[in-house]
This record gives sequence, structure tokens and C-alpha cells, in this order.
Amino acid sequence: MALKYSSKINKIRSFALILIFVGFAVMYGGIFFRESVWAMTIFMLLGLLFIIASTVVYFWIGMLSTKTVQVVCPSCNKSTKMLGRVDICMYCNETLTLDPALEGKEFDESYNRKSLK
Repeated sequence: MALKYSSKINKIRSFALILIFVGFAVMYGGIFFRESVWAMTIFMLLGLLFIIASTVVYFWIGMLSTKTVQVVCPSCNKSTKMLGRVDICMYCNETLTLDPALEGKEFDESYNRKSLK
């Protein structure tokens, strides 16, 4: 079974969305501790922290998204944003690269890591 890749921007947005749902779940978990004011307060504040973290991540990816390189995908001819040396098209999952040395190679996320030499 092949791995399912998605664009880096979409991965970060999905992480922020998961933080929101985790925050709500933690807050709803506080309902089980209605008799204990301290426990319920801790659950509510912890859930609020998850939601605030999600807001920070959404703000960060929004600012990062304004600095990305926009390219036109050769497969679907749609404009997509690219982070790093290689990325995946947001629409058709085509491998994209601006590095001529990587053209034609199979997609590998390790191309974006800086070598420790």
C-alpha cells in the first residue's frame, strides 16, 4: 500500500483543525467532573489552550502562506503554493519541484531536509 502524501500547507492546516477538535473534546470531558469545580475548571482551561494553540498555528501558516512560491501545476494547470524544494500539488497530488536536479525523481520528503554535513 502506497503512502498518501499531501501538500505541506494542507498538513499544517489539518493539524490546526485537529487541535480545535481536541480542545472541544477536552472541554466536553470536563462535564464528567461537574461536582468538582477545580477539575472542571482545569479541563475547560486545557481545552481553551488547545484552541488558542490552533489559532496560533492558523496564524503562522497564514503568514507563511503569503511568502510561498506560487507555481502552475503541469498536470491540472491550477496555481498552487509550494513550500521547500519538493512539494505536492494541492489539487491533483502531482510532484512539484523548482530544483532541476530533482526533476523526474520519485517524490521523497527527505529532499526538503537540510543535510548535517
